[in-house]
Amino acid sequence: MKHTPSETIADTAVLSATARLSKNSSAEPEFPAVNLSEALISLRHVRHNVRAVKRLIGSPPRIMAIVKANAYGHTVDAVAPALLAEGVTDFGVANINEAIELRKRVGNNAAILAFASPLAEQLEFYIRHNIELSIGSYDILSAAKSIAAKLGKSITAHLKIDTGMGRLGVQPADALALAERIAASPYLRLKAIYTHFASSGSDKAFTKKQLKTYLALVSEIEHATGANVMRHAANSGAILTDKTTHLDMVRPGMLLYGYAPDESFRSTPDLKPVMQLQSRVMFTKWIEKGTSVSYGRRWTATRRSRIATVSIGYADGYHRVASNITSVMIRGNLFRQIGSVTMDAMMVNLGNDESVQVGDAVVLFGWEKSLSVNRLAKQIGTIGYELLCAVSPRVKRVVIDE
Repeated sequence: MKHTPSETIADTAVLSATARLSKNSSAEPEFPAVNLSEALISLRHVRHNVRAVKRLIGSPPRIMAIVKANAYGHTVDAVAPALLAEGVTDFGVANINEAIELRKRVGNNAAILAFASPLAEQLEFYIRHNIELSIGSYDILSAAKSIAAKLGKSITAHLKIDTGMGRLGVQPADALALAERIAASPYLRLKAIYTHFASSGSDKAFTKKQLKTYLALVSEIEHATGANVMRHAANSGAILTDKTTHLDMVRPGMLLYGYAPDESFRSTPDLKPVMQLQSRVMFTKWIEKGTSVSYGRRWTATRRSRIATVSIGYADGYHRVASNITSVMIRGNLFRQIGSVTMDAMMVNLGNDESVQVGDAVVLFGWEKSLSVNRLAKQIGTIGYELLCAVSPRVKRVVIDE
């Protein structure tokens, strides 16, 4: 079923209200059926995107779906089961807390890797919930062995090598010795060795250098330990630009949510944005020439104009830095945002348009190509990842499965 943006937000609200009341005809709803700001999440687009990634990488690489930060703001409770239904059984999250929550959603038939370097007191939870551990230091190795021995259980480990990202992972010079200690422990199972690219897609020479360093170390470690490990390195940028990085498993994140890492990627598979951020017009007025709008008086009308106040601001995740730069869509037409974006609202210049009414849906970014999150990110000097993750919890997530 296809909707226009206005129809989608209204129809979803009506259906939601009907569903609540049908359970108990005498019950009154706790909240209004209509939300001022919503992030519409299309599971059909999730399924489309993971199939596009599969076609791109072919076989045999596995897919580790990156669903950290609440699936980049798309609500992991809905996205992860949809990916699991598409045959994805490997997931990556930021830390043990995210991993525990994800385990509740995907059951025991999925592998979950927590990327963060854990605190010692967190390690027993890796064992308790069958979460795979990133090891990038001797301290973590020692603590993991101690906890596993105390509990009489083993931990599945991924050795993280820092080949140039400079964030987490063992330095290349120490990788072999650390891997040998992991392999020698009866309480640790060395499942994989991985690294992370710092500039995949934008600095191909540096990516090649990282890959060369990484592959040489993996070969050395396998020869020295006799282990046969899984190799994974490719993030979304590398998936798109260099097939030699695909190895045994790839780690798509942004691709699953419908975007290349940024606007510079020209050759991409057919992707569909998963999230559409929408709000509503809550007030309209006419202002005269010379009237200023919002904090700091950063915009002044050059002629008599109709202004719409929209119920979304930086507390909802629409950045203040976007002030006076971006456009929104109302009733299929683009209108400029004007004045400073405030905590709970922003203003839009309707010019002499009188068709826009209070209650109309306002699309900030999403499914329309002209409202791509990457395009918006480029306009305001950031990246699409940040804009997706910034959509705050007070914005209602409405999952559409059609």
